[in-house]
Amino acid sequence: MASIFGFRSRDPARDRQTDIARLDRLAKLFEQIAAEIEAERTGLEIRYRKTSTNAAFLVEAMENDPASDRRSSEVSALTTSILNCERRIAALSRQDGMMKDLRHALDMVFDENGAPDPAAMVEFTKPAGAGRG
Repeated sequence: MASIFGFRSRDPARDRQTDIARLDRLAKLFEQIAAEIEAERTGLEIRYRKTSTNAAFLVEAMENDPASDRRSSEVSALTTSILNCERRIAALSRQDGMMKDLRHALDMVFDENGAPDPAAMVEFTKPAGAGRG
């Protein structure tokens, strides 16, 4: 049986270094994910503009000539593609907002002096939907 007098706690400076390293890794992960989201959104917005332009030209061509079944199906496919792009861009915007919120919450874990903020840590670790106490 171990004696309670033999218990030693770690040096607070070592705990702080461990916390900083852990939070730094997490911050880098958030930044990497945010960059992935931004790259996907940028590529999707380029394709969205191209598809919208193609759809506009096709509709204009249909107005000048009688609509063929092939052109009507092309317009339908482009419309579906545009709607899918809009949904995905909206989802990526929500994900980007969540990454910013998580990054801000991570920043709040440490106060201006670099000391851990217990209230922020508790708030940061609350399960989703737990509400504010």
